[in-house]
Amino acid sequence: MIRTILTHAAAAILAVGVAHAQDFPSGSVDYIIPFGPGGESDITARLQQPYFQDHFGEQLVVSYQPGGGGAVGWAQLNSMAEDGSVIMGVNLPHIIVKPKQGNVGFETEDLAAVYWFHYTPDAILVRADSEIETLDQLIEQAKANPKQVIFSGSGKGSANHLAQLQFDEMAGIETTYVAFDGTGSAVTALLGGQVTAEWGYTTVGSAQGDEVRMLAVAMEERHPAFPDVPTFKELGYDLVSGAYRGIAVPKDAPEEIKQQVSDAIAAINADPEFQQKMIDGGFAMADVPYGAEMDAFMAEKAEEYLPAARTAGIIE
Repeated sequence: MIRTILTHAAAAILAVGVAHAQDFPSGSVDYIIPFGPGGESDITARLQQPYFQDHFGEQLVVSYQPGGGGAVGWAQLNSMAEDGSVIMGVNLPHIIVKPKQGNVGFETEDLAAVYWFHYTPDAILVRADSEIETLDQLIEQAKANPKQVIFSGSGKGSANHLAQLQFDEMAGIETTYVAFDGTGSAVTALLGGQVTAEWGYTTVGSAQGDEVRMLAVAMEERHPAFPDVPTFKELGYDLVSGAYRGIAVPKDAPEEIKQQVSDAIAAINADPEFQQKMIDGGFAMADVPYGAEMDAFMAEKAEEYLPAARTAGIIE
């Protein structure tokens, strides 16, 4: 379902021309991140900023509206401007799972996702000075001390949370997951010694460098930025998971605006320099544009996430 960025570079370059021809954007664009600063949503928004200006000659102004693991911001999206002057970050599995947990102020279909531009593979990390040096050692400690191995993670019902629940079942262990309001605060808890480890993402390894040790990554193959870190599959656990991040606009925005915003993000994603910065930062690229492909992708992900969340007891 996800097409490679490089394969569609020519289409994205054409999209830039279309966007300019339609005079989009006509001014600065407010880019709202529904989490606190320091997490992956913030990091990628900051990486996108200079390329937005390079391609379109306008400012991408990043601000934050944290709360409820993203729900506070998403619940307010449809009260915002529908002319493309406001866009908001969206995340998977969050926007599919959260509405099934109760009244969070929005339904999945309330959010007009127009582009998914990357994903971050799940990973287990410990502090560099931790006595835990391998995944096997962590599992041994968890078996000897049920529920005493404590993980920080970004959000409840998130990719981190689902990965923790899935891995506990695979490894035959019981650990404790503490949901923080974003990766930034989850990392702070790890580095501050408040938790044993973190269910984070490969991006944490890039951002924190020598301060952390990554024990395993939930990918089919090793991440090119971390060739020495094994995958869970290599270690005997069939876990491939992560969080997708993208852009949404109010659902009542005109179709032309939805397509223009999608084309703009596609153009940034097709920039080779931007791609390299993303990979160096621990991200993995994705390319899901607005339209039929977006609809099919969202349906596919709902079929994947909702049964897993029910099995894990996150939703009924």
